[in-house]
Amino acid sequence: MRFDLFSLSIFETVAELGSIARAAARHNIAASAASKRLSDLERLVGTPLLRRQRRGVSLTSAGEELLEHAKSIGRMVERMESEMGNHAQGIRGTIRVSANTSSITQFLPEDLAAFVKEHPNLHIQLVEQMSPDILDAVRSGAADLGIYSGFTDSTGVQSLLYRRDTLVIAAPREHRLAALDCVTFRDVLDEDFVALQQGSSIKNYLERQAHALGSEIRTRVEVMSFDGVRRMVQAKLGIAILPLGAVEPYLGSSELAMIPIDEAWAHRELRIAMRDRSMLTKQARTLLEFLSPEGA
Repeated sequence: MRFDLFSLSIFETVAELGSIARAAARHNIAASAASKRLSDLERLVGTPLLRRQRRGVSLTSAGEELLEHAKSIGRMVERMESEMGNHAQGIRGTIRVSANTSSITQFLPEDLAAFVKEHPNLHIQLVEQMSPDILDAVRSGAADLGIYSGFTDSTGVQSLLYRRDTLVIAAPREHRLAALDCVTFRDVLDEDFVALQQGSSIKNYLERQAHALGSEIRTRVEVMSFDGVRRMVQAKLGIAILPLGAVEPYLGSSELAMIPIDEAWAHRELRIAMRDRSMLTKQARTLLEFLSPEGA
């Protein structure tokens, strides 16, 4: 059976008013057209739905049962229209975000918590990845937005500023560097390094900077996370270059020292990538405008 929603709506109104003519007037159609729809509905269900009397109509037992179903369908349609309208207005839905460790460690938890508080019906699907993989996810459409290191080649995407952060040296407290006010990159190239795994934007960028100085980074240990880097540094297996926000909060409760880096590139950008801003969903555009100072 294929039921017509408009015919069911007319049937509901007829049941409410007890008159085909008055129901037709409410729906702005001719009484004959309403009567035809009701007759078609009765043929569809295979039994009379109305008792046609001189002073109006009343429902048969089948009509009474169909009325309950029609009301239930009407409520479902209203809810569907409301929810689809919320999607269309950008106040309900899922936003797929890929983000690097630096943004997740320093800024993103608080920013997303504030966003979700303002937009409780928007769901964030967050995946932590390395910056090159983030940009690949954005290019392929697997992510709506990607937060990545500005050190990374972003050919093929559009981007806006998210945050700025600063890279610093993390060293054991007893290390000779801990007594210095700041260092240049050349000053530390003879040290053993604790590094993030291959593919890290920081590691790749530092290797390029070392090559530009005619040197190489002496990587002693590679680990997966900032926490792993800090623990290896505390164990005196080497020094590390990390974002300020991954070092400063731990200085009071660890054996770490933090030394500023006197290089222009130590001040970097974290950026938000998208394949095409004009093609973003309203939900993703809402998050972009919330996170980026350039998003408005």
